[in-house]
Amino acid sequence: MTITYEWRGAVANADLNALHAEAFGHPPSNTDWLTQLHGHSLGWICARGEDGRLVGFVNVAWDGGTHAFLLDTVVAADSRHSGIGAGLVAAAATGARAANCHWLHVDFEDDLRTFYFDACGFRPTSAGLIAL
Repeated sequence: MTITYEWRGAVANADLNALHAEAFGHPPSNTDWLTQLHGHSLGWICARGEDGRLVGFVNVAWDGGTHAFLLDTVVAADSRHSGIGAGLVAAAATGARAANCHWLHVDFEDDLRTFYFDACGFRPTSAGLIAL
């Protein structure tokens, strides 16, 4: 299957809500992703299959300077384990680099360590987190 990756790609709220719900195991919401993306993100990557269906997505937030952050890397269940997630991250890194960011950060649950460290090239760092 041929996958295309698009920086700041056109995406419908309904498609992104459905993909997000599938990936994170919750019912589809009515989140206005377009307003959030255009108001708070450096960019985002849409991955589409040959039929044009949205099969992956990652949001690239930033601090307005040199730090970019990956949020909500998601791949459709029927398209997982095919390299799409790593392709999303690579395209996000390219987009952040083109915007003169020097660092790309990500946080994740332990079961995703192999994906982010081995497949995507991140290196471990110390970080902190407060649950709010």
